[in-house]
Amino acid sequence: MAERTKASPLGKTATPPVAHQTFTDELNALLEVLPPAIRQWLEEQPDLDELLEVVLDLGRLPEARFMKRTIRLEGVQVEEYDLQYVAERIGQFGKDNRAGIPRTLHRISAIRNRQGKIVGLTCRVGRAIYGTIDIIHDIIASGRSVLLLGKPGVGKTTRLREVARVLADEYDKRVIVVDTSNEIAGDGDIPHPGIGFARRMQVPEPNLQHAVMIEAVENHMPEVIIIDEIGTELEAYAARTIAERGVQLIGTAHGTTLENLLMNPTLSDLVGGIQTVTLSDEEARRRGTQKTVLERKAPPTFDVVIEILDFHRLAVHHDVAQTVDRMLRGVPPRPEIRVQTDHGFEVVQRSDLASRPMPQTHEAESAEPVPTRTVAVVSGDAKRTPTRVFAYGVSRSRLEKALRELHLPAYTARDVSDADAMVVLHSTFQRRPPKVREALQRNLPIAIVRSNTYAQLLNALRELFHKPQAGESAEERALREAEEGVEYVLATAEPYELSPQNSYLRRLQHQLIEKYRLLSESVGEEPNRRVRILPIYTDTQRED
Repeated sequence: MAERTKASPLGKTATPPVAHQTFTDELNALLEVLPPAIRQWLEEQPDLDELLEVVLDLGRLPEARFMKRTIRLEGVQVEEYDLQYVAERIGQFGKDNRAGIPRTLHRISAIRNRQGKIVGLTCRVGRAIYGTIDIIHDIIASGRSVLLLGKPGVGKTTRLREVARVLADEYDKRVIVVDTSNEIAGDGDIPHPGIGFARRMQVPEPNLQHAVMIEAVENHMPEVIIIDEIGTELEAYAARTIAERGVQLIGTAHGTTLENLLMNPTLSDLVGGIQTVTLSDEEARRRGTQKTVLERKAPPTFDVVIEILDFHRLAVHHDVAQTVDRMLRGVPPRPEIRVQTDHGFEVVQRSDLASRPMPQTHEAESAEPVPTRTVAVVSGDAKRTPTRVFAYGVSRSRLEKALRELHLPAYTARDVSDADAMVVLHSTFQRRPPKVREALQRNLPIAIVRSNTYAQLLNALRELFHKPQAGESAEERALREAEEGVEYVLATAEPYELSPQNSYLRRLQHQLIEKYRLLSESVGEEPNRRVRILPIYTDTQRED
C-alpha cells in the first residue's frame, strides 16, 4: 500500500487536528487490472499521483484524466478484449453497474449496450485521505446531523470516509456506514481501513438502500449513521425516521446548494420541505404579505448543511430551519464561508445566524450556535423538581452526560411511566405519540428541543430545573431570552412570550426588541407579568 504525505500541515482547530494530510491510494492495484499497454503508458506519466480516472470506450482512444489535465493514448483503440481483460480481474458488477477491487477504494463503472454487453468502462481512483475534515471537525463532533452538498468530484465521499473514521476511532462512537456501491469502504467483505473501527453494511440493490438504513438502526444500535447519495423519496423518509430516533446522521445528497435542494420535490423534506399556505385577510395584513405564502412544512432532517464549493472552500448553514424560513420570505441565505489554510481553516464570512455567543462548557462538542427558541417547556407543575427524566426522540447517553455536566440530582428513566419529566424532540412532540399523550395526561414537565444536540439538551435541563448558565446575571439572562424571542419572531412571524420579569427587566427587554423594529407589549398580572413580542414592524413601542 503506497502512502504519500502532502507538504501542507493542517493547523489548530477546536479539536486536536491531524498533523499532516496523508492519503493512501493503492494505485498499483488499479494499474494491475488494466491492459499492459495502457498500464505502461500511465506509469510513464510524471503526475501519476494526480490520476483521477481512466476511461475506456470501445473503438476510441484510451483517456486518462488527471487533476489538471486530460490526455489520450494516440494510435491505440480500445478493443473488446481490453474491456474483457479488465472485467475478469475485478469484482462482480452489481445492478448499479459498479464493481471494485477487493480491499481498495477504486471503482469501475460499466456502460452497456442494449443487449447488456459492456462497451465502456470508467476506472476511478479511490483515495483514503486523512485530515480532510479538520475544516468541519467542530461541526461533526457537535453531535448534529450534517448534510454535505457539492458537484461530483469535490470530495463528498472522501470526507464521509474520514468522518466515519474520526467518529469511530477518536470519539469512540458506534458508527454504521450504509455503503450502497461499496464506494465508502471499498469492495469485498472486509471494509477498507480508511473507515477505522466503523462498521459497514452493504446494500444488495440500490433501490433497497432505504431498507438497509432502517435495518441498521433497528438491529445494530448505532449512534451515528453515514449514508452516501440520498436520492429518492424513500431514502429521504428513512433519513427522517432515523433522525427522529436520536441518531446522528452524516450524509450526502444530489444537489450543489441549499436553494436547489429546497426546490427539489423529492429531497426537499431533508431540509423541512415546502407547503403553500393560504392566510386570512387579517393575518395577511398583520404579516404584510400576500394571502398565499410558502412556509416550511416540518423540522429539517439535517441540522446543518455544508456546501462544498471546491476542495478548499465550504459554505456552512449552521441553522437549516432558520435559513429555510428566511429563504421562503425572500431573504437570501448568508452562510459561513470557511477556507482551508496551511494552519487549519479561516472563516472569511460569518453567518448572520451564528453570531450570538455560544454556550460555554468544558466540552468542545457543545460549542455550537444556539438555534432559535432552543427549548420550550410545556405542561407540568413548576413547583415540582424532577428527579427522573425520560428522553424521547433524543440521545439518552447525551442527556445523561448533560445531567452530569450540570451536577443535577437526577437520572434518566427507562419509561415515561417511571418519569416525572420528559425531554422530547419537537417533531416527535408534534405527532403526539402515546408516550407524549401519557406525559401530558400526567401533567409532567415536558422540555421540547428543536434538534438532538448536546447544547440543546443542556438548555432543556436548565429550563426543567430552573438552573441558569454559570455566571449569568438576571439582566443577561433576560436579554438573552429576548434575543432568542426576536429571532423566533423574525423566523416564524408568530408571537412569542418571554418569561415573567420585574418592571426593570421588562423595560430592558422592550428596549432590545425596539432595536429590531418589532412591536412588544407587557401582558399578565404581577408577579407573572411578561413581555410578548409581536411580528409587526413599527417605529413605536407600547408602554409597559
